[in-house]
Amino acid sequence: MTYIPALAHPVAVFDAGLGSFDLVRRLRAAYPTQDIIYLADRASFPYGAKSVPDLLHSVARACQSLVVHGASAIVLASNAPSVTVLDELRPRFGIPIFGITPPIRAGLDLLGEDSFLAIAGARVMVESTALRALISAEAGPDAARVVSVAAEELIGLVESGAFLDKARIRHPLEDFLHALRTQYPNLAGMTLSSTHLPWLAPALQELAPDLRLFDPADDVVADFAPFVIPGSGRLLTLVTESPAHPLSEFNAMTKQLGLNLNPQLIEIP
Repeated sequence: MTYIPALAHPVAVFDAGLGSFDLVRRLRAAYPTQDIIYLADRASFPYGAKSVPDLLHSVARACQSLVVHGASAIVLASNAPSVTVLDELRPRFGIPIFGITPPIRAGLDLLGEDSFLAIAGARVMVESTALRALISAEAGPDAARVVSVAAEELIGLVESGAFLDKARIRHPLEDFLHALRTQYPNLAGMTLSSTHLPWLAPALQELAPDLRLFDPADDVVADFAPFVIPGSGRLLTLVTESPAHPLSEFNAMTKQLGLNLNPQLIEIP
């Protein structure tokens, strides 16, 4: 039987893989006494390839499991379900649920008036009517300067662990940036609208130093401040697995990153 230690009113942070740990790391730095549950729901990877109904089903199951494990608040640290199903998800649970969405208006305001902003993320999000509605609401008359870009290949570089080898990811990133800038010559900024993409930010910035990158996690870290409940600053890592994405793969990646997470393997009913 898996031993789950008691935490003091923990906030739970999750998505379908390693991507959301970057947000866990940032929350711990900002609020060092906050207890945190980190769930890598790799049995459901990738969220971004699911239909909207399947996505809602997967994240609702994960949220229910986190509530059972004592979460007092939840951060859905995945852009695709945050944009497409968060409004439907929230009423199902009696605790605060935060999402992570592209900083569209803030990004446009920091770019030149003729510059384009790309929203890079999973296909289910970038092709959704929900994202189109969000762009319209956030950008208003500047909506024509916002473009949506599917970044499945880049997301895969992180979840497979390829991003740990700088030489291995250089050509895929160069190809992605070249295609994007060929199509949109006035591109000046890009939102990292998958929790996996911030792991690639240093390499992207090296290859395109003039491209301004926007991390949606910035707003989540700030918005969580009123909900902090001091504890002992403990971190509990939970992982689900599948034949394609076993626990051993997760452990190998975190070891290469120098992380000592001591994950607990769980199953979500």
